[in-house]
Amino acid sequence: MSRAQTEQLQQKGYFGQFGGSFVPPELQEALDYLEEQFNRFKDDEDFNNEFRYYLKEYVGRENPLTFARNLTEKLGGAKIYLKREDLNHMGAHKVNNVLGQILLAKRMGAKRVIAETGAGQHGVATAMGCAMFNMECVIYMGSEDTKRQALNVFRMEMLGAKVVPVSKGQGRLKEAVDEALNDLVANYKNTFYLLGSAVGPHPYPLMVKHFQSVISEESKRQILEKEGRLPDAVVAAVGGGSNAIGAFAHYIDEPSVRLIGVEPEKAATITEGVPAIIHGFKTLTLLDEQGNPRPTFSIAAGLDYPGVGPEHSYLKECGRAEYYTVTDDEVLDAFQLLCKTEGIIPALESSHALAYAFKLAPQMEKDQIIIVNLSGRGDKDVQHAYNLFQNRKQNN
Repeated sequence: MSRAQTEQLQQKGYFGQFGGSFVPPELQEALDYLEEQFNRFKDDEDFNNEFRYYLKEYVGRENPLTFARNLTEKLGGAKIYLKREDLNHMGAHKVNNVLGQILLAKRMGAKRVIAETGAGQHGVATAMGCAMFNMECVIYMGSEDTKRQALNVFRMEMLGAKVVPVSKGQGRLKEAVDEALNDLVANYKNTFYLLGSAVGPHPYPLMVKHFQSVISEESKRQILEKEGRLPDAVVAAVGGGSNAIGAFAHYIDEPSVRLIGVEPEKAATITEGVPAIIHGFKTLTLLDEQGNPRPTFSIAAGLDYPGVGPEHSYLKECGRAEYYTVTDDEVLDAFQLLCKTEGIIPALESSHALAYAFKLAPQMEKDQIIIVNLSGRGDKDVQHAYNLFQNRKQNN
């Protein structure tokens, strides 16, 4: 490949062979304009001052990097620190990206915002942002996820959003993304698509990483203050990949730090996927025998997606990051253990990262350090978790 071709690929948002933009010409025009505006404002002093203002005064950042002393003692081995995204306003990391994109939408003159959501946290954060800035808000959500996350559906509606259940296919996150993209194609002239994960056509993966990188920006500074050195590993759950790419961002160029992504066993996109185009970008994807996206399942609705952010695919391919799977039982055990040892109820998504970290810590020395990105709190999951524990008890 020539240097000119390489530069062209990079300009289109490629990470190695992954990424790009595979959309209809009219939508590409809208994405080119979005990229132009993002590049214009991401380094603009006034924009960043406003972004930082809302992160502090509305979200409550910076959030703590908490040493899980009881958990560390119980497991033995490495020290475990928790990056407390669960303490953000609305209870998850999603709000970081929403604020960044909503401020961009405001500067672009948008009055109508659409979004997709799986676990509901991105939908709630988007509804919150639209309420604050007086924008029309439409949230697409798989019909199965509306049942699993009924409390978040009510939250979105309380905040003024219109929640549209999508019953096609499995009625999960993939189908919600499909419908949001259909809406964007039909209404791109007056609609801003506030994509919640580090997926989709360029420039969305870059935008989401940019706004979520505040997670690792803070944790890197905090661990240096607390321990005087970098961690040995950073662990995060991976579905689409937004919390993980935010948790990894400022460590990617630190080769001494292991970057570990954790997937559901039944939605192991990076572990089992092959390169394919999904939702307008190329990435590792779970495909069936006909070459279509394969049905997936996770007890955590936010991880139930057959693709993943293109940068994660690249980090796996080039060997910079490691990706592993955990079982549903391991996730539920980790959920319960954090509750009982530290008095923190984690999201089921975050419990995937915890489950792997709990296996890893005893294999490491006591002077080593693991940072787990606690991407969200478990309020939204309590009823669902109760049902899962009851089913497990009955089946044992």
